[in-house]
Amino acid sequence: MAELLLELLSEEIPARMQARAAADLRALVTKGLGEAGLTYKSADAFATPRRLALVVRGLPERSSDQTIEKKGPRVDAPPAAIDGFLRSTGLKRDQLEERDLGNAGRVLFAVQKSPGRAAADVLTGVVLAAIQALPWPKSMRWAANPFRWVRPLHGVLALVDGKVLQVRLPLGEGGAAIPAGHTTVGHRVLGNGAVAVTGFDDYVAKLRKAYVILDPAERKRAIQSEGSVLAAREGLRVRKDDGLLDEVAGLVEWPVPLIGAIDPAFMDLPPEVLTTSMRTHQRYFALEAKDGTLAPRFLVIANTVAKDGGAAIIKGNERVLRARLSDAKFFWDHDRKVRLDSRLPALKEIVFQAKLGTLEQRVSRIEALAAALADLARLKADKEHVRLAARLAKADLKSGMVGEFPELQGIMGRYYALHDGHPQPVADAIAEHYAPKGPDDRCPSAPVSVAVALAEKIDTLAGFWAIDEKPTGSKDPFALRRAALGVIRLVVENKLRLPLAKAFDAAMRGYAPDVRGKWSDALRGDLLTFFADRLKVHLKERGVRHDLISAVFALTAEDDLVRLLARVEALQQFLASEDGADLLVAYRRAANIVRIEEKKDSASHRGEVDAAALQQGEERTLTQALGEARKGVAGDLAKEDFADAMRALARLRGPVDAFFDNVTVNADDAKLRANRLRLLGQITAVLEQVADFAKIEG
Repeated sequence: MAELLLELLSEEIPARMQARAAADLRALVTKGLGEAGLTYKSADAFATPRRLALVVRGLPERSSDQTIEKKGPRVDAPPAAIDGFLRSTGLKRDQLEERDLGNAGRVLFAVQKSPGRAAADVLTGVVLAAIQALPWPKSMRWAANPFRWVRPLHGVLALVDGKVLQVRLPLGEGGAAIPAGHTTVGHRVLGNGAVAVTGFDDYVAKLRKAYVILDPAERKRAIQSEGSVLAAREGLRVRKDDGLLDEVAGLVEWPVPLIGAIDPAFMDLPPEVLTTSMRTHQRYFALEAKDGTLAPRFLVIANTVAKDGGAAIIKGNERVLRARLSDAKFFWDHDRKVRLDSRLPALKEIVFQAKLGTLEQRVSRIEALAAALADLARLKADKEHVRLAARLAKADLKSGMVGEFPELQGIMGRYYALHDGHPQPVADAIAEHYAPKGPDDRCPSAPVSVAVALAEKIDTLAGFWAIDEKPTGSKDPFALRRAALGVIRLVVENKLRLPLAKAFDAAMRGYAPDVRGKWSDALRGDLLTFFADRLKVHLKERGVRHDLISAVFALTAEDDLVRLLARVEALQQFLASEDGADLLVAYRRAANIVRIEEKKDSASHRGEVDAAALQQGEERTLTQALGEARKGVAGDLAKEDFADAMRALARLRGPVDAFFDNVTVNADDAKLRANRLRLLGQITAVLEQVADFAKIEG
């Protein structure tokens, strides 16, 4: 069995692109292998700042023989059509097969056998095609070169069992073809020139000797373990930041953690300012004391081994950070010289969206909507606090600090509000009104914060729906899916009884007439359906079946998410029981019979059952049980006792089973048949009080 080793050596690849590029390279090569008839045992891809690497193990010496079939025209097709098919296949008429395809008649087929090829011959084409097809978010050309890559590509290492593949790329001046080789280079500074390798294990070992750790997971472990040891020596710990860890591991090939000091003059800055400045501008990790408070230290990951132990590197990074924090301190001091509310008039200078007005208009809408939602959701929130927090929520966008660090919007508003003497709930609501921003973000729970956060998102959703700017496919430029998931989390995690349809209408009342006039029942329903789809995504990890959400939502267009989830959970438990599973089968049987007979009769078989026309005991028993169940379910649903509603349905199992076992629905007597079909219709009608069982899968 053979091994393929491929390395693409280039200038530094942006960290954010590395993991995806490695995965794409693996996918393209393995797809090409499959199409060429080459099997393999394993394939692993790796990335460092300067290289993409791939190893494919367990390749056979030759690809398997392949038979390729191509369907052609009918045997009696015009000669021109047959001649065209022959030209496309390169065969003669007597080399085609004729097959009888029934209604399609006798059809010509070209059957061509392709013998297997040596693995190296196959791999040459597969590797070249994969390199040329590798997608990048951005790419470039260099040296009058027709080849495109994310950064200038210097060379290709391509080996099959130690032998160089005959891959040539136009990497030279003016597009001159450069062949693949068997050498690579190590670390840009610490390496010692070209390194010849014979296979993957040799490649990994020699790269390590040349100060390159190939596996990004290993680089991350090194950063974490060695950084933690350094921090522990000072009684500190590294603040967890998985996103930064991923990025830094993509910036270095040989990580060397070092600890620097933050000038004490800057430690009175808000901790979020310090960490954001370190993280965003310098890619430093914050260090904290055991109680979680920010320490006057930072962890920097160098990409070299310094002769002085890193003293000069630390000093240089401290100097750069001091300059960054000096700017931040200037903004912090300058911003607090004026009150937060004095920045509100400047919001008219910011356009929220061309059709939806300025940010000043948006703030006015959010203020009114937040107060309305506090009532609709029965939040025990101080209405004046709600209005004040909503009014000030966007004011920090005109501050110097947020202009320098956009990531701090809302957070700085909280600090400035407290500085101005506003109540704590108001300041907290300003900081939290964007939340939750994602599945890992903490969800607000304080009443004032919840009201403002809901209003911020619902105003956006209703407005963009009204102007027909909805997400399409994978495109969601205004992050409306995230906004809907935020509303869902706010409602579900705080158990709010918020009628979404009324919330959307309340949001629309704040818009100008030209936008408000576009609102309709259809748009409201479409937005509710969008929420139902987002709810399926949100609940997937909890094991809640998406078809049950559809079944409940389709029946009632339920806009109370807490009530909807309670009904779905009760339904899921019911269907997991023997009674529930049996009744689902009975529902489908009854619905299918009624549908078929209605189509046959061109008449509806829905309506009340004629009790006097019932002949068999099973009919009478079922009719009585359905009446009791209908009444019981209706009462239970009104009380929102969904577990009792399911128990009422479960009591139908015996009468329904007995009816199907002993009663002939399609009786010879037309009136009797029609009455029994209506009885089947009653079975579906009673079950559909709870959910649309037709949408339940399985």
